[in-house]
Amino acid sequence: MKIATFNINNVVRRLPNLLAWLKVAKPDVVSLQELKCSDAAFPAADLARAGYRAVWRGERTWNGVAILARKAEPVLIRDRLPGDPSDDQSRYIEAAVRGIVVTSLYAPNGNPQPGPKFDYKLAWLRRLQRHARTLLKAGVPVVLAGDYNVAPTALDIYPTRSWDDDALI
Repeated sequence: MKIATFNINNVVRRLPNLLAWLKVAKPDVVSLQELKCSDAAFPAADLARAGYRAVWRGERTWNGVAILARKAEPVLIRDRLPGDPSDDQSRYIEAAVRGIVVTSLYAPNGNPQPGPKFDYKLAWLRRLQRHARTLLKAGVPVVLAGDYNVAPTALDIYPTRSWDDDALI
């Protein structure tokens, strides 16, 4: 099974690019992040015409996640990361596709640090770690695909001094 992850950075604006890539790459499953569109604006019909079914959780601004499946119907398992009922940001979705649990996750950026956004990022990643342990204990195949918003070394990002104190590093 060919699984890909793609930070689309606005699925409506970049739909032609996405459709062209899907046609060439033919991934079986795609995890999308940064949809930047409401649920109603998600281009499900266009993707269906291209042979992909989808589950998604949109958000008009920075967030939004989706899972696409080629010639299969993804079955929504959850549309948010467990552990904080007050967290309403669209950063996590989970679906079953052909016997595999697949996620699309979009971890918080965390900037500026220190501060509340960085604290939120660390708490979100702790929740993800707890949930990942639960998934592993279930004994089913799992793919935690997405944009982790982490660049642990200088090799993981283009060279610039502006990233020296960034929360991604």
